[in-house]
Amino acid sequence: MMTSTDAGLPALIARMTGDEKHAAASESTLDVLWVLYDRVLDVTPDTVHDPRRDRFLLSKGHGPMAYYAVLAAKGFIAPEELDDWASVRSRLGQHPDRNRVPGVEISSGSLGHGLPLAVGTVYGLRAQGIGSKVFVLVGDAELDEGSNHEAIVLAARESMGQLTAVVIDNRSATRGWPGGIAQRFAIEGWATATVDGRDHEALYEAFTTPHPRRPLCVVAVVEPKSGQR
Repeated sequence: MMTSTDAGLPALIARMTGDEKHAAASESTLDVLWVLYDRVLDVTPDTVHDPRRDRFLLSKGHGPMAYYAVLAAKGFIAPEELDDWASVRSRLGQHPDRNRVPGVEISSGSLGHGLPLAVGTVYGLRAQGIGSKVFVLVGDAELDEGSNHEAIVLAARESMGQLTAVVIDNRSATRGWPGGIAQRFAIEGWATATVDGRDHEALYEAFTTPHPRRPLCVVAVVEPKSGQR
């Protein structure tokens, strides 16, 4: 099993410089992204157009440096592309673009849309008789958006066992939810797990524990570093 440090992710992230790095958003998602791409998702650079690939949707798209670093480590993009990210010449924007970056399933950065898009993706796969997994990564503050509440309700009612929502809880939500984030999903019928967002084994176990006919919400708690959100 390779760790994110073994894969050189810190060095890859360091290649991306500038004032718009949103370093806190990137730092809080790195471990989740690595566990998914290294051990869970069935998708490679050779299968990005395979209808039966697993899908990963980055709803928390305003801090994509960790995402780009993981894509580079896994061969979806060349590491050299990181050096001029967000420049006028680069296809690696401050928000990911599905039409330009291999492996990116949705263009994101306008928060609150990823979970509804994931629900729609499951519907599309069902229509084709495809049972591939769909993972979506959202931030805790995104859950204030009404579109997410509607998606939470619908996914459970539709028994979307293909769907996993990973919520990065770094205490950035302004309103929160009575009983915590996991309770917000559980009350609608989702299977839930709350784990340390930096613990790779705990994340892997949460992502791979069966949850038949129920969508899964994994709350990845990431304590922010001093001064970060």
